[in-house]
Amino acid sequence: MSWAGKILRVNLTAGTVSSEPLNMEWARAYLGSRGLATKYLVSEIDPKVDPLAPENKIIWATGPLTGTMASTGGRYTVVTKGPLTGAIACSNSGGYWGAELKFSGWDMVIFEGKSAKPVYLSIEDDKAELRDASHLWGKSVWQTEEIIKKQHQDPLTRVSSIGLAGENGVLYAAVVNDLHRAAGRSGVGAVMGSKNLKAIAVRGTKGVGNVANPKEFMKVTFEKKKILADNAVTGQGLPTYGTQVLMNVINEIGASPTRNHRDVQFEGAKDISAEAMATPRKTDGKKPLVTNQACFGCTIACGRIQKIDQSHFSVENKPQYWGASGGLEYEAAWALGNANGVNDLDALQYANVLCNEQGMDPISFGATIGAVMELYEMGVLTKEQLGTDAPFGSARALVHFAEMTAQGVGFGKEIGLGSARLTAKYGHPDLSMSVKGQEFPAYDSRGIQGMGLAYATSNRGACHLRGYTVASEVLGIPVKTDPLVAEGKPELVKAFQDATAAFDSAGICIFTSFAWGLADVQPQVAAACGEEFTLEKLNEIGERVWNMERDFNNQAGFTAKDDTLPKRLLTEPAKTGPAKGLVNKLPEMLPQYYEVRGWDAGGQLKPETRARLGL
Repeated sequence: MSWAGKILRVNLTAGTVSSEPLNMEWARAYLGSRGLATKYLVSEIDPKVDPLAPENKIIWATGPLTGTMASTGGRYTVVTKGPLTGAIACSNSGGYWGAELKFSGWDMVIFEGKSAKPVYLSIEDDKAELRDASHLWGKSVWQTEEIIKKQHQDPLTRVSSIGLAGENGVLYAAVVNDLHRAAGRSGVGAVMGSKNLKAIAVRGTKGVGNVANPKEFMKVTFEKKKILADNAVTGQGLPTYGTQVLMNVINEIGASPTRNHRDVQFEGAKDISAEAMATPRKTDGKKPLVTNQACFGCTIACGRIQKIDQSHFSVENKPQYWGASGGLEYEAAWALGNANGVNDLDALQYANVLCNEQGMDPISFGATIGAVMELYEMGVLTKEQLGTDAPFGSARALVHFAEMTAQGVGFGKEIGLGSARLTAKYGHPDLSMSVKGQEFPAYDSRGIQGMGLAYATSNRGACHLRGYTVASEVLGIPVKTDPLVAEGKPELVKAFQDATAAFDSAGICIFTSFAWGLADVQPQVAAACGEEFTLEKLNEIGERVWNMERDFNNQAGFTAKDDTLPKRLLTEPAKTGPAKGLVNKLPEMLPQYYEVRGWDAGGQLKPETRARLGL
């Protein structure tokens, strides 16, 4: 059995740390990570709790394949009720922290209550204790990690922490580990900050020694790594170009949301693409991209390490930002770039670096700036309020807003609320490009119809990682479907959503799904956890996890009315590209989706669905 079999429970109010056995009945029904942590959360909190109240809980969790030799087995998730949305929040991160927690002998850590003063949790194998973090409060993620490693006199200590954004209650604050890997979305960092919890430092020396069938596991993980290596996306595209390989592709098919979704193609996309990152700059003759990087156990290595031109206006007197640092992913490049009409690659990287340093989700941040720039161009927001001129395309405004929001000063406090609250405050709620309060990622649902349905029904608000139909609609994985039609999309979206929940719960990276199906994951889980994990059972676990999350949201007060898209996507046709003249056909797809899901017309689980999934 590939679980450690133990969880840590930390009561921040009382200052106590205790060990308890993992509920193995739940582990068999929900697998681990996203599924299992969500089961614990929904069993222990009131769905109507205020996300920032001490009564909310927050959980760090690994999956059964985390820390093993399965490719990409370094993932962990942070699960809580999210402050940005008020819905279930589950945010996934790579790097090395997840594997380290498993090596120390724990499957998950549950935090409850609120500490009277800043603290951090130190875990060294079986020894776990809360320590004073007063000296860390007010420090960035980078400073926090450095100080803790020095304090523990162990450079191999892994740290998961918040920066100023989490401390200041930015509603899309992230939890960051290994300097630039992040549980980035839904505001999990704000919940951490609300509890006066600064960091979790982990050092594990035990390894994962309890795989059910070691010989079979070695054999099957080796075979599956070969599939990743031989695949065009996971073996070539992602290692060479990272996720930024998509910038020009999505722009060409007319599905790149530009200037707060007013347009679907960005004329400056080529300037901020993967190809641009790999081309020497005219100013200093150096390539922005330094190298690629992998997370624990990963054979894909999609991560980017990037350098800013030292003479660029954003860093000209700031040598602390001249070194190589975590580089632009596609979603961040899009949100900081296309969403605001900004095609200055170094400005995007600087804003991205600030998001890493202070723990902010660059997707929600960048998309919120898109709304601010539109409000500025309409005359609703002024230069006096913002502290700068902010038309679409202004790299200087982007940099200014990134600094203000990261530091929590001036208009940055308003930007930290996210676009839904900000646009509502200034009388134009329709300008928030979000679902359930969470901003869209980098795909326009007029040009990729299935993504509109995936966004509208995502349990954590608008999200591409909860059902990435782009794989099928654009890349032809596992089968090619037409991105411009609604037909067949309800079934496609459900299949992707359920499979993704199973991948996440196993503790592996969703990028493996470009080459693997659940049929490739199943033998790895079976060899690690036991033969009972058949393909049918994994499919059912994915469906069970999705429905459990949905049920929590329904109990929290969400209804079918929340499964919608902004008016712009439903009423303003795309102006250019293959989707010219189209709006998203959500009204056509949603009733069929409910039917396929086994929900009633109000989006509630039917009794027979509940019974079948044991909910």
